Amino acid sequence: MSVVQRKAMLKAEGFFAHKKNAKGTTIIYSRKHPSAKFVRVVVDSGIDNKTNKVVGKVGVKLCYVNRHKNWREITTEIFTTNTGLVKTIRAQEAAEKFVKTCKHCKAKKFTAKSGNVVCANACWTGWGKYGNKSAKETKKSSQITAQKKSQKVTPKNQRTYPLNKRVGKSSQKKPQKIVAEILPGDLVSIERIELDTFKEDYTGKVLGIVMSVTGSGRVNVNWTANTSNLESFDLPFTNHYDTRSRHVLRFKVLSRSVEWAEAA
Repeated sequence: MSVVQRKAMLKAEGFFAHKKNAKGTTIIYSRKHPSAKFVRVVVDSGIDNKTNKVVGKVGVKLCYVNRHKNWREITTEIFTTNTGLVKTIRAQEAAEKFVKTCKHCKAKKFTAKSGNVVCANACWTGWGKYGNKSAKETKKSSQITAQKKSQKVTPKNQRTYPLNKRVGKSSQKKPQKIVAEILPGDLVSIERIELDTFKEDYTGKVLGIVMSVTGSGRVNVNWTANTSNLESFDLPFTNHYDTRSRHVLRFKVLSRSVEWAEAA
């Protein structure tokens, strides 16, 4: 795709070029997010502003403009080919709903240089002048403590305990392979399963885009957001698992309806 075509595509999507790029020589484009306040969709065009030639892939990310007019990156920048540009823009727009929000000032949170996920407005810097607890909260806490102390504790020699019950040996089930149809371009999160029982949904904490799926079922994902306590090596990477696994983290497709089922 030529420079003219790339610029025309960005213009058709409503993007405007920035006058400067503080981090490089490529032309930066941006526009408002279609629904979220103070959030902008930012595109690194990969076009050099001096030679007007394509020097790299297109990068797309979301930024939050805080109360001091500073731009904070709230999603991981995704680099894509020219043909996948519009699709990547839509995926980043959808990722906005999974970015954590500050419970105090309602601003979006971002990952600081320290690695901590913090409020984009840095609203905690003004807490010192007001204190972190009101008198009403302190009084309530004291009342709860006093109530706990006044509760009667049964002596050990008067306590009753349930009898231990022998559990019969359960019949062992034949292990089954569980699979799901994961396709390139799917917007995915993850969910935790223990012994075939649903335990936790990570929607809103973990978000990614499926880049490719091999014939053996290995799934390559570009993870755009992860505010959970899971490391990257904990995240799923196949479209199948075995029922013998006690603890399973598996994909949850958000962009369409997909069910996990036993392999035929």
